Amino acid sequence: MTQATALRVQAFTTGDVAAQCSATPGWVQQYQQMSPGHFAGQIRYLDLQGVEVYEECMNTRVEQHFNAPAGALAFCFDGSDNALYLLNGESRNTWITPENYREVAVVFGPQFVQRHGLDVAKLEGLFMAPLTCQQNALFSRWLSGTLTRLSAVIDPASRDALTQQLLDDCLFILDNACVCLDRHSLQRRSEERRLMARIGEWAADAPDETVNLLQLARIAGVPLRQLQQGFKTYTGMSPAQWLRLRRLNGARRELLSSADATVAEVAMNWAFWHLGRFSNSYRALFKELPSETIKCRQKQ
Repeated sequence: MTQATALRVQAFTTGDVAAQCSATPGWVQQYQQMSPGHFAGQIRYLDLQGVEVYEECMNTRVEQHFNAPAGALAFCFDGSDNALYLLNGESRNTWITPENYREVAVVFGPQFVQRHGLDVAKLEGLFMAPLTCQQNALFSRWLSGTLTRLSAVIDPASRDALTQQLLDDCLFILDNACVCLDRHSLQRRSEERRLMARIGEWAADAPDETVNLLQLARIAGVPLRQLQQGFKTYTGMSPAQWLRLRRLNGARRELLSSADATVAEVAMNWAFWHLGRFSNSYRALFKELPSETIKCRQKQ
């Protein structure tokens, strides 16, 4: 009998949203910090050769624009509301996570999806909708515990057996969650998601572009009032607040990446015309002054 080879769990600890969003292989992502504090994140990742399991933790609110790996089917279990969120690789998604967020996910790669005949087209309408099921929290805890156990290399697992169990359990939970769906809520959520998807696509394609509220409404293709209502429901904040946080995150990216830009130049590039107010707003969000961010960049 061949002895099982221990599966290796990779772990990453990050101190910035840019490092956090690049720690998960295969995903196309842009993260922006949306609540005050020194960012602290962690990723634990297990590659089962065609199926991946990962756990993500972040202490601040984070806005995510992301695509799952092309052709993939992802089951994401949200620790904040114990809901299952289904993702595919063909749609671009926008999501704002709460503070102290934890998510455990199982990602079935494109070859695995094809080999097992998983019909992603039949799931249209379910993507990014909160799917409730009694087993969500239990399965999420089991996934997290499995990553912890495999990290200790105490109990080598069969890769094939674990992969099959993940597939069976995810499909079982999905079958049960579909019965619990509120169709009216799903329709309303889908409308909000389409609105935010248009904004998310623009934000991902033009990360360094600044706009005002009326321009943002035109990008979304809705009247200003509908933009404000949908934004508040989906993100918990006004579009004006979102635009301001987006500009602050853009300024931070520039401060970290530009070799010789001054704080004043960066502030004006992002439409902050009062340097003192910019510094105060920046410190309120990131818990450090812009000048301190430059010092961190110079040490790298």
